[in-house]
Amino acid sequence: MQMTDALLRDAIAKALKRAQRQGELPAFDIPEIPVERPKQAEMGDWATPVCMQLARLARMAPIKIAEAMVKRLPELSFISRVQVAPPGFVNFALDEGWLCRQVETILAEGERFGLADVGQGQRMQVEYVSANPTGPLHMGSARNAVLGDALANVLSNAGYRVQREYYVNDAGSRMRAFQETLLARYRQALGHEAQVPEDGYHGPYMVELGAELAQRCGTSLLEMPADQALLEIGRLGVAQVVDGARSDLAAMGIVYDLWFSEQTLYDQGQFEAIMSILRQGGHLDLHDGAVWFKATALGGEKDEVVVRSDGTPGYFASDIAYHYNKFSERGFDRVIDVWGADHQGHVPRMRYMMQALGLDPRRLGIILYQLVTLKRGGEVVRLSKRTGDMITLREVLDEVGADAMRYFLLSRSADSQMEFDIDLAKEQSDENPVYYIQYAHARICSILRHAGDAPHKDGDVMLLTHPAEQGLIRQMLRLPEVVRLAAEQLAPHHLTYYAYDLAAAFHAFYRDCRVVSSEAEEQDLTLARLKLVDAARLVLRRTLRIMGMSAPEVM
Repeated sequence: MQMTDALLRDAIAKALKRAQRQGELPAFDIPEIPVERPKQAEMGDWATPVCMQLARLARMAPIKIAEAMVKRLPELSFISRVQVAPPGFVNFALDEGWLCRQVETILAEGERFGLADVGQGQRMQVEYVSANPTGPLHMGSARNAVLGDALANVLSNAGYRVQREYYVNDAGSRMRAFQETLLARYRQALGHEAQVPEDGYHGPYMVELGAELAQRCGTSLLEMPADQALLEIGRLGVAQVVDGARSDLAAMGIVYDLWFSEQTLYDQGQFEAIMSILRQGGHLDLHDGAVWFKATALGGEKDEVVVRSDGTPGYFASDIAYHYNKFSERGFDRVIDVWGADHQGHVPRMRYMMQALGLDPRRLGIILYQLVTLKRGGEVVRLSKRTGDMITLREVLDEVGADAMRYFLLSRSADSQMEFDIDLAKEQSDENPVYYIQYAHARICSILRHAGDAPHKDGDVMLLTHPAEQGLIRQMLRLPEVVRLAAEQLAPHHLTYYAYDLAAAFHAFYRDCRVVSSEAEEQDLTLARLKLVDAARLVLRRTLRIMGMSAPEVM
């Protein structure tokens, strides 16, 4: 389905050019045409403010430009009314008959309805969560997971070939601290005295993990040389933590194409490769016993350590090698990283890194998300009820369910701090937007079950002229636009607002229009409305699935 806003943009540009050729407008370059939805419904379905933007170029009043443009508009089968409004807006109303026919179009497109060809087959990688494998995932990681996964869904529906990736940080100094902590907890579980390092991980989950490995391995690790035991328990511990993360994320419906190990960057030579590239490009400097990336030479505020004075690679070294692997070795056209807002300072240096590697910085997108505050009974929840420690993703997931978790964590833009109300997420009423939206789908399914074998495929959609019917069709047609907007802005939260508006349009239709009537004279209208309901089911289900949520048939 070609989107009406795109068709309007093209028609407006043609009208302006025609008016120029006829001498009704002076010569000027036609800019990108903005088309937007008016704030007041009575103004129509679409509006353009382009004539006001052209006033200075044309040296004419916006209203005169608008009149000249409207006069030269090509015929548009989907538009019934064009209106010029002061100081120079042009408003467009969709044709009622055209709207009716779109029910047939939606049903014909089926599961393809809502696709938008923004990506045109480009290879896109979305890397999200990527928490250090040193403990269970917490609620910050949950927001990362929902944002990244919903964005991957959006991009897949917007014409990109998407790979979902989890970067396992299994190298570096924090892994050493994890290994030492876990070895101490393992020894303690076997009845030996052992000290957890000061910079180690002191949460109760490490006690549990140490006990699990003691039961699994017995005393075998105690019989190894110390360095070997440290590496082996680290390997076992990371595998256990990653398995836990994999299980928690799968319970939210999140499955990755690849779990990428940071250590492989060093084992397989990518680190040496990027050091050679940076050295040859003159991007490295040696001082204070460390190797530095000369970010200041590329416009940065400060240089960045690549290799520390003790000879170990810094965090930025892994970032460079990893993105070299993504772009230069695996050939992704674009990459999206989803990071916490505390990584804001890393964003500029990633741009300079791309320049140093000879890559276009615009190919790398970074989404920064703000913190999540948990609330219960109006009070902020800070600690786990089970352990008195951090609140894990799994704890909240088990309490509220995957659909509520996903919807609420997606319901604000990534750069907005958000409150997650546990009580509201569990509430079975219209106050809970998850319940409100999913109940609309369940009600639709109930209507269609009640209709039984009624041959609604033969329904005449031209009978769907009631304002509530037309309003529902209008909302259904917005899905491809919302998918495109979310893909272009890398902002999947738009889907939550759309889903709510679509459910509200259906509930209003159900309130105002009796769908199934036993009256003989209303049978044709019944079949038409059943066809509309069937199309609404398809669009609402598509929307829920793009968000990664279920579409229940019974509630």
